[in-house]
Amino acid sequence: MFDLAFGQTRLDDDDGLSLVAERSGSLADHATRLLRNAKLLPTALMARLPFRDIAAQDRFAQEHNILVLEARDLESYHHQADAMMRIAARARVPLAVAEDAEVVMFRAEIGGEDHFAVLIGKGADLEAPLVRLHSQCITGDVLGSLKCDCGDQLQAAMQLMAKNGGGVLIYLAQEGRDIGLLNKMRAYALQDNGLDTVDANHALGFNTDERVFLPAARILDALGITRLRLITNNPDKISQLEQCGIKVEERVPLTLASNPHNENYLATKKHRTGHMIADKDKG
Repeated sequence: MFDLAFGQTRLDDDDGLSLVAERSGSLADHATRLLRNAKLLPTALMARLPFRDIAAQDRFAQEHNILVLEARDLESYHHQADAMMRIAARARVPLAVAEDAEVVMFRAEIGGEDHFAVLIGKGADLEAPLVRLHSQCITGDVLGSLKCDCGDQLQAAMQLMAKNGGGVLIYLAQEGRDIGLLNKMRAYALQDNGLDTVDANHALGFNTDERVFLPAARILDALGITRLRLITNNPDKISQLEQCGIKVEERVPLTLASNPHNENYLATKKHRTGHMIADKDKG
C-alpha cells in the first residue's frame, strides 16, 4: 500500500503496480476525483458501509466524525471554487521589465487558490490587450530549471508586453499542470526512467493536464477585459477562454530556443498535447 500511495520511480512489468480503470460515476471514480482535486496521488483505501439506509449512513458518519461528500459536490467543485473571483488586494510593484506595473491579487469566494494578475503599463485599459495565462512553475520561474520552458516563457511574455504598450499577465496557482509541486517531482522521477510528461502523469493517476482556466476568465471579467490577444502556443487555453465568453482575437506565439534538457519535453507538447510549436520553437 505504501508503494501504491507514494508512487514509483519505475514501471517494470515484473514488479510494477498497475492502475485499473473504473467506470465513470463509480465509487472509485469519485474517490480518485476527490484526491486529484486535493492534489494528492489518486490512491485510496475504500470501504463500503454495511447498510444502505441514508439516515443510518448519516448517523454513522456523525458518530465517527466522517465527512460526507455528495457526488454532485465533486462534479461541481471547479465551477464553484473558481466561478466567483474577487479582488483581495492590489499594489504598485515596479518590475525589472516594466517599472509601471501593478499586482492585483484575486481570491475565490468559495475555497480555491489565490491567483494574481500583473498589469504592465496601460495594458488593462487597451481595447484588446496582450494577455498571457501563466501557470505557476516554481522550478522554472524561480529556480531557473532547464527541464521546462516556463521561466523563459514568463520573462519573454512580460518583455513583449512592455515593448508593445503594456499587457496583462495572469499568474495561476496551477503548479505542474495543477498536480502540485510534490507530484511534479514524482512525475520528474518517472521521466528520469524513460516516461514522457504525459505518461508520467498518467502513471501517477492524473489526467494529461488537470488545469481549468475558468479562474483566468473570471479574473479577466473582473478587470473588464472581454477581448484580447493571447500569448500562447496552447490551443486548449484559447478554447477554454472562448467557452467562458472571452474573445481571443489573435494568437501571439512564443518563439524561443530549446536546450538539450527540454527537447523531449517540447516534442511531447507538440506531438501529444497539440501545442502549436514550430520545429525551431521552444514552446
